[in-house]
Amino acid sequence: MKDQGVMKVIVTDPISQEGIEIIKKELDVDIATDLTEEELIKRIKDYDALIVRSGTNVTRKVITAGVRLRVIGRAGAGVDNIDVDAATEKGVIVLNAPGGNTTSAAEHTIAMMLALSRNIPQAHASLKKGKWTRSKFIGIEIQDKTLGIIGLGRVGAEVAKKAHALGMHVLACDPFISVDVAESLGASLVEMDKLLERADYVTIHAPRTKDTYHLISDKQFEKMKNGVRIINCARGDIVDEGALLKAIKSGKVAGAALDVFEHEPPEGNPLLELEEVIATPHLGASTREAQLNVSVAVAEGILNAIKCEPVRNAVNMPSIKAEIKPYLTLAEKLGRLCIQLVDGNMEQIDITYSGDIAEKETGPLTIAVLKGILDTMLAGSVNFVNALMLAKNRGIKVVESKTELSEDFTGLVTVSVKTSKESKSVAGTLFGKKDARIVRINSHRINAAPSGYMLVAPHIDMPGIIGRVGTLLGDNKINIAGMQVGREFIGGTAVMVLNIDSAVSDRILKQIKAIEGIQDIKQVKL
Repeated sequence: MKDQGVMKVIVTDPISQEGIEIIKKELDVDIATDLTEEELIKRIKDYDALIVRSGTNVTRKVITAGVRLRVIGRAGAGVDNIDVDAATEKGVIVLNAPGGNTTSAAEHTIAMMLALSRNIPQAHASLKKGKWTRSKFIGIEIQDKTLGIIGLGRVGAEVAKKAHALGMHVLACDPFISVDVAESLGASLVEMDKLLERADYVTIHAPRTKDTYHLISDKQFEKMKNGVRIINCARGDIVDEGALLKAIKSGKVAGAALDVFEHEPPEGNPLLELEEVIATPHLGASTREAQLNVSVAVAEGILNAIKCEPVRNAVNMPSIKAEIKPYLTLAEKLGRLCIQLVDGNMEQIDITYSGDIAEKETGPLTIAVLKGILDTMLAGSVNFVNALMLAKNRGIKVVESKTELSEDFTGLVTVSVKTSKESKSVAGTLFGKKDARIVRINSHRINAAPSGYMLVAPHIDMPGIIGRVGTLLGDNKINIAGMQVGREFIGGTAVMVLNIDSAVSDRILKQIKAIEGIQDIKQVKL
């Protein structure tokens, strides 16, 4: 039995030995892979740190059982297999290694695109069987073809540069990238529909969020060229596999290169039976260099967290002083709210601190606003350390200002987002010490609690419109937890804000938008 006073780390997924050796210099390390949730729950009580990749699901039950647990490290970028909220509530730091596998994932994408274009896996398998059927495997060149990249983050940006160097025309769709940054990568920034209509190849590099689940489905395939080719080395469920199967069988899609699947391993997946589909078993980050990079990065992060030193890639921020924590929560929710109200590519974020809050150190609040804005789309890769850098890298201008004037409030935080299409602003304050409230959307005064699901509907101030919306939601079993209406004058423009207990489907949103007087409807999640 090891000394219980010694800091201990358990590694539950395979990582590069170099990272393990770094930790072993200062901490005890146990390696136990392929544990069930029940087995991990039994063991985690003895450890101060946990290191995982994508194979281990770190659930709330696991985190609750970790009575000594101080830090969870993900040797990779995505943290969707970790209950970050549960960790934050318990004061456990979650960190990742987001940049370590960028080159590997980008190179794998290019390799998959080339293999798909030249039928390399099919030709290889045929030749291994003793056949010499060259005419069967005539391919196409990628030069002068158009590549559409959905998501221009780290990996997407690398793919853009490499594709441009190969002589491809590159289109990109990413609301968190400025036109200038896209052009510096050799890509033209366009709306999603334009990308789908013009691309010969479509490659996905978006994070997995509620908004990107089945982002590519029947409607999107209908908009694509006949003979388009699909590459997915990001997350399996971003592409609706049933829709992809139909699109390939109909001839709409000429072929697909898949490194990820909705369910892994993809046992019995009908896509694997198609000659037009080539596949690899989630190898995007499986290079020696990438495994070394993420292993070393997470090892260094674990040691920093254990020694209470700054953690570069902390996904959450559990240790917050009591007097600033309510403002941080408010600031992040204001960012999340504002970005979900606008359309277009983001260009500038203005943050104004008014009244008493202007006298405080507002740097962490600005970071919280940026985290709320960026994390809404980049899910899991944005933290309090990298938020400013991510905004800068995407060409987003951030302007912070302070004023002693605060309308009728002791302290007020106002967030404005300017995009290529429009500008929107929201403002919030604290009632008492902890009660966060949204008090303004654009020019309309309201008093709404920023929590859960919300519907925000600009409309013409006219009798009966609120009742029709409420009746429609009630008929569809959607419970309204709170309602606020702000207007400028009788018969003018107004905004309706509804707190609801569950998400509203696109079908219902369309029905609300069709109500006379409703100008727009946005569903936001805070």
